[in-house]
Amino acid sequence: MGFHLQARLPIAAAEPADRILAAARARLFSGGYRALQMADLARGLGLSKKTLYRHFASKDAIIGAVIDRLNRDLRREIEAVLADPALRFPARLRAVMDRVLPVVSLLTPALLRELAEYAPALCERLDEIRRENIPRFFGRLLSLGIAEGRVRPGIDPDFAVQFWLQTIRGLMQPEIMAATGLPPAETVARALRLFTGGLLTAAAFKDHEKSFAA
Repeated sequence: MGFHLQARLPIAAAEPADRILAAARARLFSGGYRALQMADLARGLGLSKKTLYRHFASKDAIIGAVIDRLNRDLRREIEAVLADPALRFPARLRAVMDRVLPVVSLLTPALLRELAEYAPALCERLDEIRRENIPRFFGRLLSLGIAEGRVRPGIDPDFAVQFWLQTIRGLMQPEIMAATGLPPAETVARALRLFTGGLLTAAAFKDHEKSFAA
């Protein structure tokens, strides 16, 4: 099951702040930063700009809230995967990536370039989320893999976590994705294949490949 990007409630039934965030998210990820205009957003929701600004002080505040909500929902779903005792390492890794990749796919090079130009604080927030989430969740996932004997002997888990963090931070730069010609989700998926090839035992990597080919 992939990560659900839709609002949990129909927009008409949601609270005003939830309606604003749902509409802003749709505009942001379909049209980009500049396409999200406060006047258009208010008009589309049937709200006055005064009401819109009562809930959110600026466009960047709305986008920051969208990012934080996506992050909060994603963290909750990953926590559930890591806590599921029925999952073994290959299935657990696949389940985590099934939730991560749809979110990563939203961060297109065009959107990231716009954020870097017009809202650098939001770029920093995205990087902060990576710096928080990758050690927290990948570190736990790696520990579970070690406990199951799925990780090659001699692997330093702390180094592996930092290696993955810095790899993702580097690859998710707009100019790098432009150079490779790969969309965000494919960038992460290919990086993961290279990384797990050196991280996992031969048997575990074979299971990993089967899991992702299914």
